Parts: sequence; C-alpha cells; structure tokens
Amino acid sequence: MDHGNNGLTRAEGFMRAALALLATATCCLSFTSSGAFAADEKSLSEKLVDSFNALSGGPHPGFRANHAKGILATGTFTSTEIAASLSKAPHLQSVTVPVMVRFSNGTGVPNLPDANPNASPHGIAIRFTLPDGTFTDIVAISFNGFPVATPEDFLGLLTSVAASGPDAPKPTPIEQFLGSHPAALKFVTAPKPAAASFATLPFYGVNAFKFTNAQGVSEYGRYQIIPVEGDQRLSDKAAEAMSPNYLMEELPARLAAGPVVFRLVAQLAKKGDSTTDPTSVWPDERPQIDLGEITLTGPVANDAEVQKATMFNPLALPDGIGASEDPVLLARPGAYAVSFGQRLK
Repeated sequence: MDHGNNGLTRAEGFMRAALALLATATCCLSFTSSGAFAADEKSLSEKLVDSFNALSGGPHPGFRANHAKGILATGTFTSTEIAASLSKAPHLQSVTVPVMVRFSNGTGVPNLPDANPNASPHGIAIRFTLPDGTFTDIVAISFNGFPVATPEDFLGLLTSVAASGPDAPKPTPIEQFLGSHPAALKFVTAPKPAAASFATLPFYGVNAFKFTNAQGVSEYGRYQIIPVEGDQRLSDKAAEAMSPNYLMEELPARLAAGPVVFRLVAQLAKKGDSTTDPTSVWPDERPQIDLGEITLTGPVANDAEVQKATMFNPLALPDGIGASEDPVLLARPGAYAVSFGQRLK
C-alpha cells in the first residue's frame, strides 16, 4: 500500500488514536487468522454490539454499546403548515407535541471527554409523543454521511479497527479496509472540530424515509436538525482547555437561561439520488421542506434512569412515514435491541 497517500495516513492516525484511547480493542473479539469473526451462531446485530463493546472495553453496565455518554432534554415540536403537504403523519399536521431529545458522544466509552476527537460525530435522538399517546423517533448524527453502505461493511470496519493494533503487519486491516472503501476514508479523515455546545451543532439523518401525504403522493427525504443559533465550533486550543464534561454541563446551564431551538427540515431526493445508500450524500441544492421547530426548555428528571430505560427506534413510524430499503436503517433496531437488553441486565 502506498503510504505516500496523505488521506490514508491521516485515517490510520485517527484509528490508532482511537485504539490508544480504548486500549482493549481486541480483548473480547473472536477472530480467525484472517481477522474476521470466527463462525458462530450469533446474529449480525449481536456481532455489531460485541465489536462496539470490545472497542470500548465493555459492556459497561447501564450504558449503550455506542453513543454511551449522553444527556436528555425535554420540550415541544410545533409543525409548520407546509409539513402536511409532505406527510400525513399526525405530528406534521400544524400541531404541537411533546418531545424528548438525547444528545450524545460517539463511541461506547461512558467517560470519554467531550472534546476528544472520537466523541464526534455526536448523536441526537428525538422522541415525538403523538396525539394518541404513541411515539415516533428520529436518530441522526453530526456529520452528513455514513462510512459504509451496509451493516456487513460496518462490522468489517469495526473488526478491522480492532485487528489493527501497534503490532499488526503492514498493510494493516484498517489500511486495507479504508483503501477499498472511499466513503469510510472520507468519513474518518473529514475535519470534525469540537462543538461549542450541543445547542449549536447541526445533525443529519443519513437514512432516507418515504413520506406520503393525505393525497397519496410520496417523496423520499432525509432529516436535518439545524440549530437556530447556527453551527458553532471550538478551535483546537479552546477544545484542549475544556473540562471533560463541558457539553454535558453546558446544556443544562443554557436551558436554565432560555430555550434551545432547532429547525427540523426534510431534504428531498431527486431522480437519480440513492435512497438506499447512506454514504451517498445528496447535493445541498436539493429542495428542502421546513417541517417545524423543536424547542427544548429543560433537562429530564432522573436523567440516568430514563436514558437506561429508553430505546430509540428509527423504525417506530406513524402512517405517512415509511422506511426506505436502506440496509443500514433496517439493521438499526436489531442492534439497538441487543444493546438495550445488555444495559438492562
């Protein structure tokens, strides 16, 4: 492999930093001599969760296998009049409904410092309580795009990280993986400056959904959650000076001073845009529909207990919103369920 490729060198450095931080990358995985999982009876969902746990030294009791460190906030969502033109979903009919939002760091390390590069992309999960008492969820990350197109390749990415310790022969498994997966290379090498606040961080739904209105007209779209105060980041020097929990501490203080507001937007696909490949980012000029305003007003009482007991499910969908055939989307609930079961033990 050509080590003169600066992008690949940076990617390797990123992964090695993660390995140094997580330390126990290979402690719990069962590998064959080629670095692949040994044949067993485990499902793909179980293998994905196992690999996250191994990379974080987990499982960590009471915490998620990925996006372990997080904080909850509560508030409302008020939909726009135009939202109903896209979907007949009950929370998009010019109504106001309660929401609970979870912001999180990446990785399964519960005490990961908030400014650590491996904390990004950050996550957001939004639960809308519908008028009939049921709910629907959105799950998104603070990066527009995903490193792989299938859950099988996601497992390959995680296992290649775990197999690329300091003594791994060249080319390492992660070098080989990134060399053959350009979207993953772009994902790990793209600049991800530390967030100034969860309240000033945009989030992107990397999976497409099928929206159908009352007239039966359907369009595919992806969610974007855009902070009203704009995208605000820290310099590297400022990030180094922040406390390990600055994002988790800053949000409650900000909420005490006033609401935190995001716009919920649907970016619509045009002919030729992939609705099944989360690595395929649609151009910025694609049309957008303003679905409404998320207004967060305070923290959630008993935060740790509620986080532990809540499983967000992007396929908990009301009439008017349907899943695309994106295999990463379809695999999410299974992996979340495995992680959920582990943290309730």
